[in-house]
Amino acid sequence: MLSYRPGETVVHRLDPRSKLLFQLGFAVAVFTHSSATVLGGLSIVAVVALGLCRLSPVTVARAYWFLLLLLAVAPIIATVRFLPPGIEPEHAIPSAVAGYRVLLILCLSGAFVVTTPVRGTRAAVQRHVPGRIGQLLGVGVGLVFRLFPLLQSDLRRTQLAIDARAGGQRSTVDRTQLLVTAGLRRILERGETLGFALRARCFAWNPTLPALSFSRLDYPVVALAVVLAVSPLLGFQ
Repeated sequence: MLSYRPGETVVHRLDPRSKLLFQLGFAVAVFTHSSATVLGGLSIVAVVALGLCRLSPVTVARAYWFLLLLLAVAPIIATVRFLPPGIEPEHAIPSAVAGYRVLLILCLSGAFVVTTPVRGTRAAVQRHVPGRIGQLLGVGVGLVFRLFPLLQSDLRRTQLAIDARAGGQRSTVDRTQLLVTAGLRRILERGETLGFALRARCFAWNPTLPALSFSRLDYPVVALAVVLAVSPLLGFQ
């Protein structure tokens, strides 16, 4: 699972809000354009973003391997026709293109996660979504980014423990049952520990969040985000 990595790259120095806007504009462009040329250009943008934050595509693939596996299988499933039974290869192309679009979004989201502190993301959310809804979203973002890597690590250690105890000799059902049971137990334990920690630290719905301000680097990024977002209206195919 990807998580924030302190650094001094150009992307690290950007304001979280400009990075969120760029992701939004990029997503709009990716899902509204069907031209191979435009998608190729957006692919270059994704690769450049990974390079600027010094994030390897292999690292992204390892972090999102399960989603990538589903995206790879989807075109095969799309070709299957059940009534009447048959194979329609032409249906694989739209499914593959849709999966590639999701892959581009995952690359950009990975770049955002490794270059943006959790508190910065929470500050960007809470300061632009009013009231308790914004506070709830901010808390949710913080908890997800902090807890999900821990839960993934717990499951990985559980899997290693099962393998070390001759788990390979068990049936797939038994191994899955052990993994799910241990995973649920760890989730409950983590939740209980989190509750104690929040009370011990006098959890507040509206804490003092880091100050956010645009720099000279942010304005070109916001301008590019706007161009990407409105590109479908400009007649680009």
